[in-house]
Amino acid sequence: GYGGPGWVRVLGRVLLTRLRRRPRRRPEKLRGWRTFATLPVQHAPVVIEAGGRRHEARADRSGFIDLVLDTELAPGWQSVRLSSPGAEPVDAPVRIVDPELRIGVVSDIDDTVMVTALPRPLLAAWNTFVLDEHARMAVPGMAVLYERLVNAHPGAPVLYLSTGAWNVAPTLTRFLSRHLYPAGPLLLTNWGPTADRWFRSGRDHKRATLERLVREFPEIRWLLIGDDGQHDQEIYAEFAADHPDNVAAVLIRRLSPTQAVLAGGFPAPVETGDAGTPAAGLLGERWLCAPDGAGLWRLLREANLV
Repeated sequence: GYGGPGWVRVLGRVLLTRLRRRPRRRPEKLRGWRTFATLPVQHAPVVIEAGGRRHEARADRSGFIDLVLDTELAPGWQSVRLSSPGAEPVDAPVRIVDPELRIGVVSDIDDTVMVTALPRPLLAAWNTFVLDEHARMAVPGMAVLYERLVNAHPGAPVLYLSTGAWNVAPTLTRFLSRHLYPAGPLLLTNWGPTADRWFRSGRDHKRATLERLVREFPEIRWLLIGDDGQHDQEIYAEFAADHPDNVAAVLIRRLSPTQAVLAGGFPAPVETGDAGTPAAGLLGERWLCAPDGAGLWRLLREANLV
């Protein structure tokens, strides 16, 4: 949310926790499947304390809380407290955006900051459910790129937009911290069926989230970062066409031929891959493609965007 008097959006999940205390021990390595072994508490009453005010809410059938609060918090990282009957209160970090800021970063996660090969079902299942979380690899140079972006635009929020389920939020948070990515809110989706399909549409989730960012932060121009292995180019192109004043630039990490095949696609020649991008003509020099973070930073410098 914006700093000062106004509102803040709280999005979280209530999970059933074990009450028995265990002795402190060294952190164990977690297999991916364990992140999905959580039991949401449906319709649980929750009290949220923010800026000296108390707000009552109730989780939905999936254990989620998504609401706007009228409160007053200073820009930067703040904390709100959530409590529910029968559970210990928890403090949740909240990023408050300075109303004077005009630049923000929206980043994809899969194959943009973390190597996942998500569209290949068997490989993605192995990476997600079997591998130890410490085995996940970071995309070369992207953490340095993001650090340079936040240094070039002090206070700029970094939001991580992914089709991943909320169950993996703790794993993603540890991964981003371990690989020195800037801290930022995770914009994930629910795991499970909807009214008309077995699983939620990742593309619809990304489109809806970008539209929500425009409504809630109309003055911010976003640096949209993704890769060419899934649908980021298509989604960002549509968003740029609908909201050209809210897009500072689009940065696309170009997968290698091997990575493109693992991601479920086919490698495109550099000469036609970039020129054929739907929004290349619309954004001109603000549509940038490179294989890694160092290349994207160089293109940003050459285009005088930083």
